[in-house]
Amino acid sequence: MKKLSTVAVLILLLPACSSEWGWYVVNPATAKGVSNLQFLLSGLKFTVLLSFTAILISISLGLLIALPGLSSNAYLRGINRLYVELIRAIPILVLILWVYYGMPQISGLSISVFWAGVIALALSDSAFEAEIFRAGIQSINKGQYEAAHSISLSYGDTMRFVILPQAIRRILPALGNQLVYMLKMSSLVSVIGMQELTRKANELVVTEYRPLEIYTILVLEYLLLILLVSAVVRWFERRMNTDQRQ
Repeated sequence: MKKLSTVAVLILLLPACSSEWGWYVVNPATAKGVSNLQFLLSGLKFTVLLSFTAILISISLGLLIALPGLSSNAYLRGINRLYVELIRAIPILVLILWVYYGMPQISGLSISVFWAGVIALALSDSAFEAEIFRAGIQSINKGQYEAAHSISLSYGDTMRFVILPQAIRRILPALGNQLVYMLKMSSLVSVIGMQELTRKANELVVTEYRPLEIYTILVLEYLLLILLVSAVVRWFERRMNTDQRQ
């Protein structure tokens, strides 16, 4: 919370800097500054919605991709490696452009800017999520599998009730890092017209001609958002560790 309050104070002090820098365009003490700040902040809901929707899909998809990688079947492991290596090799910006412009031609269906961004971000992140889940599951002691087998649990029940709860506790910091990564990468969706934080800042720069001041506010917006998300992730980590000790 101390970090968040420090950033908030910094935002309030920015307009007091040299007027030659043009901080008046984001000065909350003037009507114009308030209007510009409201315009910039209007993209926040789309950034958050885009990022959280994509991360939920990528976590689910990543888990599904991770399971074949744990199989003793070489063919299934090969599918896992092919998917992970292929998706990780594609730059996320290229994937966003391909999904938005290329997928409609392949499927014959139109796709909105929002869902193009979600699909591209989720696909890109799912490969990393798959590796995180694979490493987390493999870190669980084999005795846990043997204990589950001794009480006649199926493979599905073993994963659901025994292995995954323990693995998630271990990989939660990595999942939190991926959420932060997703929030930052969502800015790339601005290239296809998504009205999120970065797109709003770009549009305001075109009208006000004050890139330094406007992009500084954009940096602070992302900083505040990521600090808040990081604080929530750390709270979950402490909560899960406390539950485990009980």
